[in-house]
Formats: sequence, structure tokens, C-alpha cells
Amino acid sequence: MASKTILIQGEGLGRGDDELGKLLMANFLRLLGESPEKPKMLVCWNAGVKVLCEGSQVLEHLKKLASQGVEILGCTTCLEYFDLLGKIKIGKPTTMAKSIEAIMGTETICL
Repeated sequence: MASKTILIQGEGLGRGDDELGKLLMANFLRLLGESPEKPKMLVCWNAGVKVLCEGSQVLEHLKKLASQGVEILGCTTCLEYFDLLGKIKIGKPTTMAKSIEAIMGTETICL
């Protein structure tokens, strides 16, 4: 199976109701952690970096994925934009160049 990168672009899944979107994201990440197949990496950018920071409802799911070998990256520019660089609790800040490398080097799924 080809390695995959999941690109997280917001705190929730889909468009419409924000609270439903956050619930869907939590369910997605929880079930991904229970799945036998894992992505190589999660790349978070734009408002997606908020899931990596204190107060996020999905931190435990992300920690489980990280413990299973999934690399988790957050766009440094986005973290700085939202004033979250010092509040990241999981994953590591990354450059746009590293994000491009990940996206171009694997099959990418956008959320």
C-alpha cells in the first residue's frame, strides 16, 4: 500500500455546522487510531493547526496516532498567525518546504 499524508485544513470536517464538523473530526481521528492502516503523516495548516494546541478536543486521538508512528506536522506560519506557536501540544512545527515535500512524496488526502 502506498504511504499517505492526510492534510488537515481546519478544526472540523466538511462544511456547514462547525460543531458537527468538530465532532466528525474527533470521530475520524479516533477511528483512524483504531484502524490497522495508518497514514505516514498528518500535515496541519491554516486553522487545522488549532487541533495540535492546548484546548483541542482531539489531542488524545492525535497522541495515540503519534505513538503509533504517525508523524504530525503543523505549519509554522499558521501557528504564528494564530499566535499558537507556544501552545502546540502534539506534533512539531514545520516549514512550507517540508509540507510540500510530504505532499509530493505521498498520496495526499485533504480534509
